[in-house]
Amino acid sequence: MNTHDTLPPLKGLVNDDRQHDSAVKHVTGRAEYCDDIAEPVGTMHAYLGTATVAHGRILSMDLDAVRAAPGVIGVLTAEDIPGHNDVSPTGKNDEPVFPTDRVEFHGHPLFAVIADSRDAARRAAELAEVDYEVLPHALDPLAAREAGGTLVTDPLKLERGEIAPAFDAAPHRIQGRMEIGGQDHMYLEGHIAFAVPGEDDDVTVTSSTQHPSEAQHMVAHVLGVPSNAVTINVRRMGGGFGGKESQMNLFCVVAAMAAKKWNRPCKIRPDRDQDMTATGKRHDFVVDYDVAFDDQGRIQAVDSVFAARCGYAADLSGPVTDRALFHADNAYFYPNVRLRSEPLKTNTVSNTAFRGFGGPQGVVAAERMIEEIAYKLGKDPLEVRKANFYGQFGDDGSDGRTLTPYHQEVEDNIIDRVVAELEENADYQARRQAVLDHNAKGGVIRKGIALTPVKFGISFTATWYNQAGSLIHVYNDGSIHLNHGGTEMGQGLNTKIAQIVADAFQVDFDRVKITKTTTEKVPNTSATAASSGSDLNGMAALDGAEQIKARLVKFAAESRGVAEDQVQFLPNTIRIGDELVPFNTLVKEAYMARVHLSAAGFYKTPKIHWDRDAGKGRPFFYYAYGASCSEVSIDTLTGEYTVDRTDILHDVGRSLNPILDKGQVEGAFIQGMGWLTTEELWWDDAGRLRTHAPSTYKIPLASDRPREFNVELAEWSVNKERTIKRSKAVGEPPFMLGISVFEALSMAVASVADYRECPRLDAPATPERVLMACERLRAKDLRAGG
Repeated sequence: MNTHDTLPPLKGLVNDDRQHDSAVKHVTGRAEYCDDIAEPVGTMHAYLGTATVAHGRILSMDLDAVRAAPGVIGVLTAEDIPGHNDVSPTGKNDEPVFPTDRVEFHGHPLFAVIADSRDAARRAAELAEVDYEVLPHALDPLAAREAGGTLVTDPLKLERGEIAPAFDAAPHRIQGRMEIGGQDHMYLEGHIAFAVPGEDDDVTVTSSTQHPSEAQHMVAHVLGVPSNAVTINVRRMGGGFGGKESQMNLFCVVAAMAAKKWNRPCKIRPDRDQDMTATGKRHDFVVDYDVAFDDQGRIQAVDSVFAARCGYAADLSGPVTDRALFHADNAYFYPNVRLRSEPLKTNTVSNTAFRGFGGPQGVVAAERMIEEIAYKLGKDPLEVRKANFYGQFGDDGSDGRTLTPYHQEVEDNIIDRVVAELEENADYQARRQAVLDHNAKGGVIRKGIALTPVKFGISFTATWYNQAGSLIHVYNDGSIHLNHGGTEMGQGLNTKIAQIVADAFQVDFDRVKITKTTTEKVPNTSATAASSGSDLNGMAALDGAEQIKARLVKFAAESRGVAEDQVQFLPNTIRIGDELVPFNTLVKEAYMARVHLSAAGFYKTPKIHWDRDAGKGRPFFYYAYGASCSEVSIDTLTGEYTVDRTDILHDVGRSLNPILDKGQVEGAFIQGMGWLTTEELWWDDAGRLRTHAPSTYKIPLASDRPREFNVELAEWSVNKERTIKRSKAVGEPPFMLGISVFEALSMAVASVADYRECPRLDAPATPERVLMACERLRAKDLRAGG
């Protein structure tokens, strides 16, 4: 009789490296995206007509020439909306599908042309004649504040301790301002939606969306039908990064409206210019900070205001600006603190979710304060960072420095160990001394090095989103069908969930069929966002698998006359007492005995709660930690720079798939580095976005990556909370690791004036900004006789 040891081992299940399920399809071009779906005869194509002023009252809109253009089938305006003219994700009724009286930003969609080809629709959209009464506009947070400071949503305040006496008692105090630029998502696959009408109220929309349920509800809301009439399908996306969480609503709605109006399929796919102009981005922030500290660099008090460019409508600006405050402490304990958000309305496209969801802006502001303290006291910034970590002993010898500004205890702190290991493995101290020695010689090329930490809370701050469902079928041939509410955007979510299911049943990975995400199978799903995809959907899938396993165990025990504890799942086999039965065989027997082989799984995150009005609670289930060390070289005559080396140690708990997680860390670092160095959004005085294509907006290239790039996972880490297989989220936390490049650039610039002051670089630190900072410090140093 076979034993467990002689059964063929299973490979690529949880905690093992497993190739992305679509990797070969991606590189060979066989992966099917929305635009690859074969179009039925009669498919129509839509294109948006947009506003040409940043703010104005619509006096008239003549679309006769548009309707008469070759190939045009019709035009959709606000008058054609059968239900509600609103696609605001938070229900604020401030984001019309098409405006009726006022345009709020340059590029604001006014109507949609429906034609027999995309080219015909695009050309016809240019023929509209719109007359405006031009109104004053404000484009950035400071201009909006000066114009009266209209808020698009309620601000948040987090407060703990007493800042006034702490400021009075502290020996040192610094006030400053930091401007932090936005970022375009620049996904490989842009926005797209393809709608096919059905009978009665039914419509099916295939889209590149991170939030199928929200798209479903929005289409139903605008069409004036119940949600059960609308089906949203997503097989995969060519990147999302948050840009397809709420911004896809408009495109799904337009395609569905056209499909139902003319009873023909309709596709809408804007070109890259319109995609970048008409859809939201990462929020720009202006942070005013006031920090008090002692002679050792330990922070005594912090008072900060986070003003954000939100755009003309609320979109997700409320939770984004909230989250900036949640991460404004990064890995540091503030004994006395007050943090306030200022979500300002601007005449720009409504900004939206982006990887990190406001957290990166909060973290980089925290690192700026650490940097300010270090230069003021003449210390290594890493020394100041360590002195302020959560969990450090207080003046009275206590270790009670664990309470965040939002009154959650940091119970799983490992930042000391992560940083200490990276400091040693990256040989930070010796390399920093080498950098100092190099810069002391003068010369054109200056170097910088920085080691920065990250602590990132995991969970949706909107508590109700912390739930997920799954649907699992085991067919009578032993094959398994997996569906869950998460969406695959290249991050490997489907691969991880399939690994979890295969591991639960102890069957080969290839036995599990990964199917498209669809609102027909799993209802009321949350967005695949907030780094929660694996946490939520993995647990929901495991719940479904365990339900079916329990039925199989009961059937196996009853059919063989043994106790249930004598039934064990082994590789592709089930031990029942002394008998080994192939998985396929037992499943077939169970089917013949009328055992239910399907289950809907469900999971909701425990322990979390949040009182926004009080600014207190436990918004996060746990924290993920990481650290990065980057070394750079800058040319002080041109401002150009290279990243010479980066070392990363990142905490993902007990990794579900180390190779996929490492890829996420690498990609997040590069994207974060791009946000802080090269990716500059620029509007002209008329409110036109001028960086609206890859020709004018620079994302990192392969040549921009660190010359030496070492990435390791903290293999010793195990999540203390009961997450899926004790893993931790990996989507967003490593994005902040790119801050080490920004801080290293700052050190290189500071060397021009012998490190006597903080350069106060604004982000992104483009070569232009680096050069201007060098010139500013050099001129100031000369005036001071340095």
